[in-house]
Amino acid sequence: MELWYLWILLGVIFLIIEIFTPGFIVGTFGLGCFVAAIPAYFQAHFWWQIFAFTVATVFLFLTIRPLYLKYLYPQQKQIPTNVDALIGQIGIVEEPIEVLSGKGRVKLKGEDWKASSQKAEHIGAGQKVRVNAVEGVTLIVEPIEKENKQ
Repeated sequence: MELWYLWILLGVIFLIIEIFTPGFIVGTFGLGCFVAAIPAYFQAHFWWQIFAFTVATVFLFLTIRPLYLKYLYPQQKQIPTNVDALIGQIGIVEEPIEVLSGKGRVKLKGEDWKASSQKAEHIGAGQKVRVNAVEGVTLIVEPIEKENKQ
């Protein structure tokens, strides 16, 4: 049996194994074996075959694999949960947010939260605010409408 037959057989075996493993890593080895079969067919020295296998495998791993993963395993849009779901929500200031004292409370989705101002500004009671971040149990907020001055 000629050596290039073995390269082809090994490539087929790697591609069959790829069916059962995710990530297209073993598949790059299989395709690298097919490339190595070309110099083997032309009776090149074994080290040239190994070189062709190595170069092809590395090339495929760095170029084809990212495309494979991008289109066949797209990242699902992450749905924010827990406190991450609070970011962007609108609440109402229950207790004025004071810059110096660090006191302030916001009612958000029926729950009372400690709050701090995003831009270190005073935010009066009854004002609507948007949550920009959550640090521990404190909401970092900014006003979304100006206070009515009377």
